[in-house]
Amino acid sequence: MTPATAPGAPPGGARPIDIALLASVFVVAACGLLYELAAGALASYLLGDSVLQFSTIIGTYLFAMGVGSWLSRYFERQLPAHFLRIELLVALIGGALPATLFIANAYAPGAFRFLLYGMVLVVGTLVGLEIPLVMRILKRNVALKDLVSQVLTFDYLGALAVSLAFPLLLVPQVGLIRTGLLFGLMNALVALWAVWLFRWELRRLRAHVAACVMVLGLLLAALAGAEQITSFAEDKFYQDRIVFTAASPYQRIVVTNGKQGHRLFLNGNLQFAERDEYRYHEALVHPAMAAHGAPKKVAVLGGGDGMAVREILKYPSVESVTLVELDPAMTRLFSQHETLTRLNGGALINPKVHVVNTDAFQWLQDTDDLFDVIVVDFPDPTNFSIGKLYTNSFYALLEKRLSASGYAVVQTTSPLVARHSFWTVVQTIESVGLRTAPYHAHVPSFGEWGFVIASRRPWRLPEALPGELRFLSTDTLPLLFDFPLDMARVPAEVNRLSNQALVHTYEREWGKH
Repeated sequence: MTPATAPGAPPGGARPIDIALLASVFVVAACGLLYELAAGALASYLLGDSVLQFSTIIGTYLFAMGVGSWLSRYFERQLPAHFLRIELLVALIGGALPATLFIANAYAPGAFRFLLYGMVLVVGTLVGLEIPLVMRILKRNVALKDLVSQVLTFDYLGALAVSLAFPLLLVPQVGLIRTGLLFGLMNALVALWAVWLFRWELRRLRAHVAACVMVLGLLLAALAGAEQITSFAEDKFYQDRIVFTAASPYQRIVVTNGKQGHRLFLNGNLQFAERDEYRYHEALVHPAMAAHGAPKKVAVLGGGDGMAVREILKYPSVESVTLVELDPAMTRLFSQHETLTRLNGGALINPKVHVVNTDAFQWLQDTDDLFDVIVVDFPDPTNFSIGKLYTNSFYALLEKRLSASGYAVVQTTSPLVARHSFWTVVQTIESVGLRTAPYHAHVPSFGEWGFVIASRRPWRLPEALPGELRFLSTDTLPLLFDFPLDMARVPAEVNRLSNQALVHTYEREWGKH
């Protein structure tokens, strides 16, 4: 038996409509997943702990889609009209989701989490309505077995396309705000397409056309002003004038300039301030470098800004520095931007320096080189992807790459604010058989900050330091290794890949701050 022709369709018009609707399924699926990924990325940027944020966003979104699918049973008449209205709502709310959340984070940070999950619920519910309505429209012309297979095939293909494009192309090249608006436009175009496809059976055709044109106009205007929207949100959040922004697959990079000079933020977290970064980087590098005596081969893990490399190059004995930085956008910025290369003294373009853009954990597994000094300058363990770089598995690999007389030094959060976190890192390093020499320094932008020297031989106080330092001296250096009572050692467990206890401890301690 041949399926009946859709009511109101022109003769011979069933198959083109079916093909057009299946193409719409591809676009709808791509847009739906894009909004989900954008919400997860923003949550991980601004709330930390990418695993937790993506898990809760995905769970909430899927739940909302289930609610939408259940609600679709109550749409009985004028299905094409309902479909295009839903497309326009998804276009407006989903397309504006990144921009709205960026602005909310800057101007109403207390409402950010509520707005985030509220918008995810609304968009997820609307997306959950889309596919059932399309299937019921197609059911008029397509046999059930073909209908399900065709719709799901195009649905999954659309999801695949976006899942690949989002981290590789859209975020680094287009940016989150523009990407959201661009996909909102795609939803709105699907609605306009639906108006044309079902023009014979839509009531109030002119009103539907006007609604599509209005939504398309709003999204196009927002897309044209995306740079101004971003600046409006970020200028308020960062307070100082923004001189550079970039979104890489790994993080959002923002450089500002104000009373404290230039400041670097990664995912909204301060990494250094020009006014006092010398305190941090001198404390990080020189106690280990100077104690070694004559280091020749040095590795820096993290530290893509090149500031630690700048300090290392103050030692004439250094023959090579290998900088292992995951994000090529960071090393590119700090080797090409005129102002930032001035801050690091052109360290990343020094002929002694070799930059490797890869995961430090993987690099330690793959390399056979031994180093006199290894400087570990990772961000704090705010999520599990960074937390793995603070585990006993990582430090066991680090120990294998140290020469017999070598030293490693690890930046280790604040022993005052996050006391248990600090001593957890110390305990974890010691668990792989390395000796430790914990110490701390006051950096006004961060407060009291901690570091740990790790080695096979005991650390010894150096007899001399490079002459051009602004913070450290041989007289004051011993004071860094003295811990007052409120920062003294406390019992701590080993941070392992299997439990990532440090991430939970860190979140708890900094959350109370």
